[in-house]
Amino acid sequence: MSSDQPGQIQQTIEALAAQGIDVVRVSYPDLIGSDRGRDILLHHLPAAAAHGLAFCRVVYHTGALGDHSHIPGGLDAGMPDITVRPDLSTLVPLPWEPGVAWCIGDAVAPGTGLPAPESPRDLLRRATGQLAESGHTAVVGPELEYVLLDPDPDSPVGWRRYAAAPGDVYTVGRKGDPDGHLLRTLRHLHRLGIGARGGNREFDGGQFEINLDHSDALDAADRAFRFKAAVKELAHAEGRLATFMAKPLNDGGGSGFHLHLSLVDSDGLNAFDAPGQPYGLSPTARHAVAGLLAHAPALAALFNPTVNSYKRFGPDTAAPWLIDWGLDHRGAMVRIPPERGSATRLEMRLGDATANPYLAVAGLVAAVRLGIWAGAEPPSPTGGYGYDPAGSPRLPTGLGEALDALEADDELTAALGKPFVDSFLIFKRDELARFGRHVTDWEFREYARLT
Repeated sequence: MSSDQPGQIQQTIEALAAQGIDVVRVSYPDLIGSDRGRDILLHHLPAAAAHGLAFCRVVYHTGALGDHSHIPGGLDAGMPDITVRPDLSTLVPLPWEPGVAWCIGDAVAPGTGLPAPESPRDLLRRATGQLAESGHTAVVGPELEYVLLDPDPDSPVGWRRYAAAPGDVYTVGRKGDPDGHLLRTLRHLHRLGIGARGGNREFDGGQFEINLDHSDALDAADRAFRFKAAVKELAHAEGRLATFMAKPLNDGGGSGFHLHLSLVDSDGLNAFDAPGQPYGLSPTARHAVAGLLAHAPALAALFNPTVNSYKRFGPDTAAPWLIDWGLDHRGAMVRIPPERGSATRLEMRLGDATANPYLAVAGLVAAVRLGIWAGAEPPSPTGGYGYDPAGSPRLPTGLGEALDALEADDELTAALGKPFVDSFLIFKRDELARFGRHVTDWEFREYARLT
């Protein structure tokens, strides 16, 4: 809501006050996808809407443990400000925090009012704006998995799986969730209004999946961003840790971030559906698949953005390993679910749950647009086992390889914007270098007793 609408802002304040709300939480995503922000008292909302809230730009260059990357415009420029303005269209009361309402903010550069160069939300706006030029609107449905952990001082990492018994995949109720975590979380998410549809136990002990409604791309990313922040907050209130780490423990699998995508044309019709075409898919759909396959190595950097991400991949993992697509095939990188008509869509299964929702959706939309523009046809869909590297090329096997692929993909870099990609590459290569210098527990166990 812009600063030239003081009457609407006053109405918002009065409506919030009538609900007993006296604090507004303004948060925005950093490069990792973590929520940064500030709590402001309700009476300060008009000033925040008009002038924004000042934050140091270096927050975009800061890793999970506070390490700073030397990205141009940050430390070298004296750590200047960005300004975050609340997007009051996203305002919603927090069900578990009485008296608090939550909204997402947009980061701009002071003086110019232009989007901050590293702003993930504006990167997605850029991608959807480019797609709109072709007459299409992206509709996205996020699916996210996470692992719930209980404190365990005797564990090497300080945590153990909650309800770790195996074999509870796709179960509900107290059998696989003895403390009722999922039901509490679903009810809170429903009251938060982020389109939570339902959830269940997943394959690994302590692992849950909650599905979100389909909506336009920016709204879907907003809801996925809020979902991750909310689940972590709610788990913390239970004295637990909800981790979206790709593969948190050695004795299990990983957590995915799957994105269902369809395109709607200017008449509001599903642009992927074509009953008389091969596989029931329109040329637009097939070109979209070809675009995802062509840019998959570069997309891995956005969908699998950590060192740990690549420990989730491999044969027999239900995670993709190859650059391929399949008809209702969960081993493929791009799966085409069996529904047709208005439900015709593709499912991008590349991502793990550490992916920044805005960057993942932006990459997805950009690659689909490039595929439609190129007009190429994909190869035949994979079948059978689906993990045979003789049939399809392999995805990157590590973060460094994925970052190199992103840098080398001139088309995708141009679509996302070279300034953003350059900043992302510096940030992630610094993370990779820190890992390279760190002595792991595995190294000590493996080598300490060598003669």
